[in-house]
Amino acid sequence: MNTNEHKRSTWHLIKRFWPYERKYLKTVLLDLFCAALTCLCDLVLPLILRTITNLAMTDLAALTVSLVLKLTFLYFVLRLIDAGAQYFMADMGHVMGVYIETDMREDAFDHLLKLGYTYYSNTKIGQIMGRITNDLFDVTEFAHHCPEEFFIAGLKFVVSFIILCTYNVALTVIIFACVPLMTVVSIKLNHWQRETFRRQRVQIGELNAQIEDSLLGERVVKAFAVEEREKAKFTRGNQEFQHIKKLTYKAMAAFQASTRLFDGLMYLLVVLGGGLFVIRGAISPGDLVAYVMYVSTLIATIRRIVEFAEQFQRGMTGIERFFEIMDAPIEIQDAPDAVPLQLKEGAIDFKNVSFEYPDDHNQVLKNLSLYIAPGERVALVGSSGGGKTTLCNLIPRFYEVTSGEIDIDGQNISSVTLKSLRAAIGVVQQDVYLFSGSVAENIAYGKTDATMEEIREAARLAGADEFIMDLKDGYDTYVGERGVKLSGGQKQRISIARVFLKNPRILILDEATSALDNESELLVGQSLNKLAKGRTTITIAHRLTTIKDYDRILVLSEDGVEEEGTHEELLEKKGSYYRFWNQLNEVVLK
Repeated sequence: MNTNEHKRSTWHLIKRFWPYERKYLKTVLLDLFCAALTCLCDLVLPLILRTITNLAMTDLAALTVSLVLKLTFLYFVLRLIDAGAQYFMADMGHVMGVYIETDMREDAFDHLLKLGYTYYSNTKIGQIMGRITNDLFDVTEFAHHCPEEFFIAGLKFVVSFIILCTYNVALTVIIFACVPLMTVVSIKLNHWQRETFRRQRVQIGELNAQIEDSLLGERVVKAFAVEEREKAKFTRGNQEFQHIKKLTYKAMAAFQASTRLFDGLMYLLVVLGGGLFVIRGAISPGDLVAYVMYVSTLIATIRRIVEFAEQFQRGMTGIERFFEIMDAPIEIQDAPDAVPLQLKEGAIDFKNVSFEYPDDHNQVLKNLSLYIAPGERVALVGSSGGGKTTLCNLIPRFYEVTSGEIDIDGQNISSVTLKSLRAAIGVVQQDVYLFSGSVAENIAYGKTDATMEEIREAARLAGADEFIMDLKDGYDTYVGERGVKLSGGQKQRISIARVFLKNPRILILDEATSALDNESELLVGQSLNKLAKGRTTITIAHRLTTIKDYDRILVLSEDGVEEEGTHEELLEKKGSYYRFWNQLNEVVLK
């Protein structure tokens, strides 16, 4: 990327960021007004000293105590104004930045909730966490300081230039000739800084993801005694971050050194040029004093911009990474004319459905046609890769069909709202996820207004009430992160209780009893039979004994539906199901 591309990219990001800032435009304008007030002291002080110096050199009698006191009082008032303005800028200015950060974080989280499985399959959670937390911290400072710092710098440059030109145009032009050269060098070095900051953010995201992966899998790490391997992985990532951060500081050092070099050059020109002009009588001693102070003000402003440059680049990097989230396409969303699903009986009809994963184009289903009658219990069996889980994921639109359509009670699921569609479907997955909180909160996750009696009834139906009451705090027991304080069977029964409480018309069970012991499996199996009565139920079966009495069993393979029928009918065919039953009876199919 060349300098112009970088500049366009920066302006593009600022233009996209502007709506967040515009929401608080009144605060921004008041902040800029206060910023202008803080410039008064810096701009007026040289004029006061110029007046005193010139009078002392040319007309000492005119330099009275009264005049000195008046000038002193004026400067005192300006200092009070400066203090008040500075207080507002430090207080409300930063608060405005916090509001903007909060708005952006809410938008990012809202967008993340709308993204599909494909995005999360290809993006590390640690990277996402970094983008909506640490990256946006820097946006707070950027949102407040960016307009303020550039406004102050611009105001001081323009006013100083005008005033200095009234003293000596030639010397002013000579000194300000350094500014374009400084600007070119600064742009190039800023580009280098921006790139190092971006790499730094990416690497810290990778490091966070690696830490999260290791800590969440710490039981596996300990079980295989591979702590040293994980430590080595972390060390490699940490050292890479160290290397990138060293480059960042090298870029910062080069930027600051170049600025100090130009500072010295400007002072050198003032000393040389100012001295020569004083000798020739082209500038008075008082004007030279004021000149030096204005140049000092300019250099202080430049240094302030230099110090802000790091903050600016951090803020721009944070904004850039924020919009990388916001630009991630929402693959599955409501159609413009989507209407709520009118659920009547729960019939599901697959019509020539084909599906391939959008990221790797791996085709799983091809021209699948399947009708599931209302209230029918259908089991899906087959080897891994046959499309069992994919077929189930297409019904609530976790993925979008590549071609064909799926109807529920004659309504194409692509034409109904996602909320109404998913509200009609209960899903119990094999990989149970419990949220950090109490048992009761996890059971009521899909129905937050549920009464305690409804929660307990759902738990009883799922065969969970007894073990829950044996816990230390009963339904108020904290389950830990991802439910780590509970056994696999306990977590599974709580997840089943969620579905009982939701009471959906359509059930999708990804081997809901796979993690239970024999006694619990029998209890939950009886409860699931009660729940499934009159409801359309699709089960991904690994234990064939759990689906013997299902209305229909489908054997899926890479070629589609290989066999279908009842348990007895499939055994009589002596095909794939018959082979599974004899070889893998009551064994998890792999």
